[in-house]
Amino acid sequence: MRAPQQDRSRVTRQRLLEATLDSLVEFGWSATTVAVVAQRAGVSRGAAQHHFPTREDLITAALEFMFDGRMEQARREVTELPEGDGRTEAVVSRLVDYYTGTLFKAALQVWTAAAADPELRARILPLEERFGRVAHRAAVESLGVDDSDPAVRRLVQATLDLARGLGLADILTDDSRRRTEIVRCWAAQLDAALGSLGTSKSPASPAL
Repeated sequence: MRAPQQDRSRVTRQRLLEATLDSLVEFGWSATTVAVVAQRAGVSRGAAQHHFPTREDLITAALEFMFDGRMEQARREVTELPEGDGRTEAVVSRLVDYYTGTLFKAALQVWTAAAADPELRARILPLEERFGRVAHRAAVESLGVDDSDPAVRRLVQATLDLARGLGLADILTDDSRRRTEIVRCWAAQLDAALGSLGTSKSPASPAL
C-alpha cells in the first residue's frame, strides 16, 4: 500500500510546485500564497502545508524544481545544437530564450521580493549562487570552450549577463525583434573574440 501512497504524494507535490510557478508568473509574489497555490493545484490547504509548512518553503522548493527541470531540458537540447558555423549563435539564442521565458519571470518575482526581505534573501542567495555556477558551466560546455583562460571565462560571463539583461528588457514589452538582432551581433563578436584567443572549440554534452 505504501507505493501508491508515495506516488500520490509525489504527484501532489509536483502539482503544488507547478501551481506555484504559474501563480508567480500570473499574479506575482504578493498574491502567491499557500492557499492560492493549493486551490490552483486542486488540493486542500492542509495537504499543501503538509508538504510545505510555510510559503517560503513552498517558493524555495518551486525554484529548485524549476531549475532542475530547466537543466534536464538543457541536457536534451545540447544534442540538437548545430556543429561548426552557427553553433555559437544557437547557444547564445538558447541562453537568451531561458532568460526571457516564463520560468525566469517566475524567479524574478521571488528575487525582487528577496531584495527587501532579509530572511527570504538568506534562503534565495545560495540558490542564486548555485544557478549561476551551473548556468556558467552549461554555457562553457555547450560552446565547447576551456574557461581556465580568464579571458574566456569573462566572455562566457558577459554572455550570461547579456542574456539576463535581455530577459529584464522583455518583462514589460515584447522585445523580440531587437533581441534577435542583438543575439546575432553578439554571437559574431563572441566567435571573433574566442578565435582571437586561439580557443579550440570541441562541443561536449554538459555535465550538469
